Amino acid sequence: MIRFKAKPYAIKSWLIVRLPKDASIQLPSRGQVMVKGEINDFHFQTALEPDGDGSHWLNVDKAMQKAAGIRAGDSVTLAIESSKDWPEPVVPADVQAAVDADPQTHDLWGRITPLARWEWIRWIGATAQSGTRTHRIEVAISKMKHGERRPCCFNRSMCCVPQVSKSGVLLKPGEVDGV
Repeated sequence: MIRFKAKPYAIKSWLIVRLPKDASIQLPSRGQVMVKGEINDFHFQTALEPDGDGSHWLNVDKAMQKAAGIRAGDSVTLAIESSKDWPEPVVPADVQAAVDADPQTHDLWGRITPLARWEWIRWIGATAQSGTRTHRIEVAISKMKHGERRPCCFNRSMCCVPQVSKSGVLLKPGEVDGV
């Protein structure tokens, strides 16, 4: 179990917690990692995102914020461990529509692992431009039809959430404390 304290940051409508590097290094990957654990004694399971600088960050969604009583700037206590059990991701409506529009793609999507579906969704969503997103959905469908089970050719250890990566918050050092 990896234990640490940190202070959540508000980024637009997001609330994130950066992991200290000494906690992150204990995880099995510099890329996206599924974890389970507790934040302020609230149990959760979610994917940690890489920050592009050798560490990770946690999206504290609205349900977690409410259940754990968390606000930006509060000190929170986390205890996490990696999990190989990847639940089904929430599939954005535009991705689901593209998958459902073609029976072959629908079948292929159902045969890849939940981790692979998480990665396709992550790659598709790693842009702030709607035109690029639409193009990536088309490319994903084409690549799956040509036998690729996961997206290739993107840096899995980079932060792929434009609202977070462009905020500059991930670049601020010294804001977390190990326990």
